[in-house]
Amino acid sequence: MASVARFRNVVLDCPDPHVLAAFYAAVAGGTPRPEDDDWVVLQVPDGPRLAFQRAEGHTPPEWPRADRNGQQLHLDFDAGPTWADLDAAHERVLALGARPLDLEDRETKDFQVYADPAGHPFCLCRIERS
Repeated sequence: MASVARFRNVVLDCPDPHVLAAFYAAVAGGTPRPEDDDWVVLQVPDGPRLAFQRAEGHTPPEWPRADRNGQQLHLDFDAGPTWADLDAAHERVLALGARPLDLEDRETKDFQVYADPAGHPFCLCRIERS
């Protein structure tokens, strides 16, 4: 089927686009490119374009919730094939300002859930290589 349009960005609303773009650049790579005070673009190497838009009065999603103000989307990051890789990534994102949301149940889940500095959920995933 022919597409209607070409995918451009994943855009995250936040109180300070410069701060959040710097956080994700440290997590995923790339260099934030401010277009103005309210809009910053980050081209993730070999990945998508993330854009960060100032939203005055931004209220972060509450996790986990389904009734109101719940998570509407989240980003997944491949932290590597081993738990040691994921543990190292865990320490790095905490140092960058992430906050743990769900670190439980490592026996059945290959991911851990965090909030970025603006409160958006994201996951560090353990991805086994074949």
